Amino acid sequence: MSNFAAKVILMKKRIEDLTVIENRRLGESFFVLTISSSDRLPEIEPGQFVQALVTDSPTTFLRRPLSVHDVDRSANTLSLLIQIAGPGTERLSRLSKGETVNLIYPLGNSFTMPSKGEKVLLTGGGCGMAPLLYLGRRISEAGTEPQFALGFRNRSRILEHSEFQKLGTVHLSTEDGSEGHRGFVTDIPAFREGQWDKVYCCGPEPMMKAVAGVCRERGIFCEVSLENLMACGMGICLCCIVPTTSGNLCSCIDGPVFNINDLKWQTSG
Repeated sequence: MSNFAAKVILMKKRIEDLTVIENRRLGESFFVLTISSSDRLPEIEPGQFVQALVTDSPTTFLRRPLSVHDVDRSANTLSLLIQIAGPGTERLSRLSKGETVNLIYPLGNSFTMPSKGEKVLLTGGGCGMAPLLYLGRRISEAGTEPQFALGFRNRSRILEHSEFQKLGTVHLSTEDGSEGHRGFVTDIPAFREGQWDKVYCCGPEPMMKAVAGVCRERGIFCEVSLENLMACGMGICLCCIVPTTSGNLCSCIDGPVFNINDLKWQTSG
């Protein structure tokens, strides 16, 4: 990427302090952080992410890339579904109402919106399903009812079930069979047998590869949101490189959303 392109990307982004409206815990390891800007939020598309600055955490040096979980235009808020995975996210989990968090946002590209009337399935696993709620909301607002296939380790790890149910039919799977279909997302009959026009996926890479494999075999349009390690979030550090059919691309600016036909890991198996 040229220096000029990098400057253009920076010009389109905001760096600002947003105020915590709510910090809602989801079990022991997850939470939803709802934050608001003093100005009107910029246009944020499904699949985009933010880079959050972590303060008062001596061992956390880099911002944390976090998917946009939801946007409420009427309330001027955005929400982030976060898993506590280390000192940085643990510090964010202790933010209280009224405190601020500094974001660079919105970053990355977005999912391709379906045409009205298409049958669409949104598939996700664990905390990886974070961007699917906002995607489902936007699809619903555009006049198409989405369906969801969500996989979790067990019943206690299920996230945001009621929120997804407000938007469309939810098909659940758990690895131990404690809720929904026993097995993985790819074992859910609705995924295997449904006549889908578009499938969207986010979650652990093995799950995304399995979903992509089925879609490829059946000729179904499929986009995945990658969760590569990131540092700068602006295509400068090159630590989130993705091998594609067009060469090596940066997940942070050329992604995180990719069509499965553009990914080399989909064509090498």
